[in-house]
Parts: sequence; structure tokens; C-alpha cells
Amino acid sequence: MHSLVYESSCLTEDRSRIHPVKTTADPRQARSRKAMLDAARELLAREGPAAVTHQRVARQAGVGRATVYRHWPRPEQLMLDTMAGVELPFFRNPLSPVRPWLRGQLRTFADEIVLPAVAGVALAMMNRSGSSLPAEVHDRFSATADTGLRAAVALAVAEGELTEPADPEDIMALLSGPLIHRACLQGNPVSDELIDRVIDSIGTWHPHS
Repeated sequence: MHSLVYESSCLTEDRSRIHPVKTTADPRQARSRKAMLDAARELLAREGPAAVTHQRVARQAGVGRATVYRHWPRPEQLMLDTMAGVELPFFRNPLSPVRPWLRGQLRTFADEIVLPAVAGVALAMMNRSGSSLPAEVHDRFSATADTGLRAAVALAVAEGELTEPADPEDIMALLSGPLIHRACLQGNPVSDELIDRVIDSIGTWHPHS
């Protein structure tokens, strides 16, 4: 019987470095893996990263939890392979008034990145040059977040809600960088006060008329 070879992502003890490892599977295992990834991506799209656990994926795909662990022994592996095939669930389709929308997006983002699996991917994203996170995945995630945040700032400016905005090149760093640092590097909760200060850092806000 012919076998298929696929790559699965593995996070080493250095949480910013994700290394692909090759695993050989027969066609049944490959079909099972696809079913589990489909289930994981459906959970991600419907409920967010917190829902992508070995137990939930097993239940959604109709397989045993041990089967999920055989393919992805660590949560970071499962999360990375799940996210590799979907768009980021953050910072999409900005709404007016922008400030409350942005605050809600950053609150959700901050709550999700405290999860170990999501934190591992976030740290790999921060360390592009020293990480083996696939460049295509890194660039797509970065572009999605950057495009969404720039669109939000542009909408706020157009609506007269924001003046003297920061340089567009700095927007993503100013908004997401402090949250990742607090949650992933310091290991502390992200407060609502920090989120408000981060939002204030990108320009002068005015009440929405």
C-alpha cells in the first residue's frame, strides 16, 4: 500500500521556534487527519481559538481523543496547523464607531493569546527571522491583521472620530505589541486599562457624532 507523507508543525522548548516534522501515514490516516483539521477549523471559525482543544476536535470529528493526540501531541501543533488554513479571526470588517469595535477586538485578542497554544503561535509570529514558522503563514497572518487595523484607523479618520493618527506602518505594532508582551512574555493578564492606553496611543480620539 502506498503511503502519503505530510508535514506537521512541532513547537520545541523554545516557544518561538516551530519546526516541521515529517510523518508517514497511510491513506486512512490522511483522511482522518483531514477530517480532524476540518473540524478544528470549523470550531475556530465559529467559536475562536479557545474552542480548538484535543477534546473538542475529537468530538467534532467523531474520533477518539487519542487519535487527535497521535497526530498533534501538543496543543501548539494542533493550533498552528488549524490556523494555517484559515484567516485570522481578529481585526476584520471594522465598524463605526470604531473605538468600541477596536476595544472589543483587542479584548478578544488579549483573552485568546493567554492560551498556551495561541501564545506559542503569537511568539513565533513575533520572531520571524528566528522561527521556522512557514513564511507564507507568517506573512498572511501579518497582512490580515495589518490590513484590518489600517482599515479601522482610516474609517475612524473618515468619520472624524480620530485625528493625528499614528503612521500606518506603526499601527499594528502599537496596538498588538503591548498586549503580546504583557500576556506572552510577562505572563500577566491584559487589563482593560492597558487596552484603553494602547488605543489612545494611535492618535487623538473624539466622541463619535
